[in-house]
Amino acid sequence: MFRKTVLLAASIIFTFHSFSQLPKITFTPHWLPQAQFAGYYVAEKMGFYEQEGIVVEIVHPSASVMATDKLIKEESDLISLFLITAISVKDKGIDLVNIAQLSQNSALLFVAKKERDILSLDDLNGKRIGIWKSGFDEVPKALINSNNYKVTWVPILSSVNMFMIDGVDAMTVMWYNEYDQIYNSGFNYDELTTIFFSDYGYNIPEDGIYCLNKTWLQRKDDLDKFVRGTLKGWEYAKDHKKETLDIVLAIMKEEHVAYNFAHQSWMLDRMIELVDPGKKNVQKGELAESDFHKAQNILIDEGTIKNKVTFREFYKPVLNQ
Repeated sequence: MFRKTVLLAASIIFTFHSFSQLPKITFTPHWLPQAQFAGYYVAEKMGFYEQEGIVVEIVHPSASVMATDKLIKEESDLISLFLITAISVKDKGIDLVNIAQLSQNSALLFVAKKERDILSLDDLNGKRIGIWKSGFDEVPKALINSNNYKVTWVPILSSVNMFMIDGVDAMTVMWYNEYDQIYNSGFNYDELTTIFFSDYGYNIPEDGIYCLNKTWLQRKDDLDKFVRGTLKGWEYAKDHKKETLDIVLAIMKEEHVAYNFAHQSWMLDRMIELVDPGKKNVQKGELAESDFHKAQNILIDEGTIKNKVTFREFYKPVLNQ
């Protein structure tokens, strides 16, 4: 018995020592913990990062500190960002690069109540549309402007309440998030009009993985391991949804973030769909050059950025490099 205890202790010490010798990467998602980032949580929990040969610490942002702030201050090695946001940040002089594109299709849409006689995109002309004050408003505004509609944009901070009390006629939402919140607030699907941006030529994917260019130059091998581990995490999440949700909810509880099992389950299913390229001519984790150019052109046309960068300046994949 004593010998077994000694061997077990020695094994634990050896394992801890081995992990402590692995290169460390600090990763910051661009929002609070939720199923949107399930693949990262699973990769860390199931040891996929360690199997690749790195140790990953996941540090979430706060209401006052954004993921980009942590990247700029070099408190995080990697962050997640929307593609449209990342291009805007780079235009401001922050030398970040995309090393992997997780989502392959846009999750943005307008949602409206059919009882307000909004059944199509044309019906938004002259209406009040809620839009998130926290950013990524370029794509919805570009869609509206391309049709020469006149709308009133109503800034919304952090909830769907304005939509619920008819303070706006329609609202910009994420398919995996706020749309389901509205449904869970008492609406049936057939009572809502959904206008997906991707159906109108604005299929700009969102979540990608970013680092500073100098980090890419110095740590390509470690970044490759992070991307590989993350893709393994999403693959595992797809095949083990209940276990994945348990991991997500435990992290949300630990971080004191309110959670709902049904909503997180919906979010996980939608994110798994978004990670899959489907019929797109790219692999999982790959950024399509056409998507980059569409996003950059929207920002140029909207006057959000002034300078263009080349695809190769922006996208520097680490897989198979």
